[in-house]
Amino acid sequence: MMQIARVENGELIAPSGAAAPVPWWSFTKTVIAAGALALVRDGHLALDAPLPQRRYTLRQLLQHRAGLTDYGALSAYHDAVARHDEPWPVAELLARTEGERLRCEPGSAFWYSNIGYLFVRRLIEQASGAPLGAALDRLVLQPLGITGARIATAPADVAGTYLREIGYHPGWVYHGLVIGPLDQAALLLARLMRSDLLPAALLDAMRDGRAVSASLPTDLARPWRVPGYGLGVMAGVTAHGVRVIGHTGGGLGSAVAVYHAPDARPPATVAAFARDATDAAIETAVFDRMEQSD
Repeated sequence: MMQIARVENGELIAPSGAAAPVPWWSFTKTVIAAGALALVRDGHLALDAPLPQRRYTLRQLLQHRAGLTDYGALSAYHDAVARHDEPWPVAELLARTEGERLRCEPGSAFWYSNIGYLFVRRLIEQASGAPLGAALDRLVLQPLGITGARIATAPADVAGTYLREIGYHPGWVYHGLVIGPLDQAALLLARLMRSDLLPAALLDAMRDGRAVSASLPTDLARPWRVPGYGLGVMAGVTAHGVRVIGHTGGGLGSAVAVYHAPDARPPATVAAFARDATDAAIETAVFDRMEQSD
């Protein structure tokens, strides 16, 4: 059964089973990006200066344009998850993937990288002096009035979700995995896009999607006309010509999509979650709901 949550004018509209906790999968990247940009706002991180002993910048990490690889194509990773192994130490992950080695010149190409967001996580923790969960709670969740969402670090943290039933360890999501109600994911994106959490220049930079060609993760037949990626968000035009900003995420046994349509009247934010769904299917469900509001 698909869960749907919709926000218009800052208010939840007829959520359908959307109050139960679910994994936000890669929508977590949007929360991480918001946290990193809040630290830029406060002068604790720089967006465009090369990172110490690195050739790429925070902006390039957030855009998946730092030239780093991903662990999604590593069969040993998926085999270990399926066996319910303990997550590898980060050093082992980086050794197995050659995660520090650049695959292309920073800024030259889009290369989706969970490892890049692992490095953003490290930057947030170093700059804030707090673990990721506490940092995001202070920088993003509390200011936006989001409740019931948390970074899951241990199996006990996914209690109340199907992930606990199948023995999934959230530590396999190396950049961090938010567990929370779907309606709170919709509220977070709606409020982030319309609030003053980030200065206008940073929010504009976040929403400025650069074309990513056809190389979207997983499904190729996804409902996009012009796919683009900004800072922690997909930002482009759907197959039916609707401008949207948000993120899709898929993990073991489920998919989630959370998108904001700024040109809808009123502006609408729609989130969907379903078991055994593809990225293409969950995006289609969200985009169809957006069109119904036009």
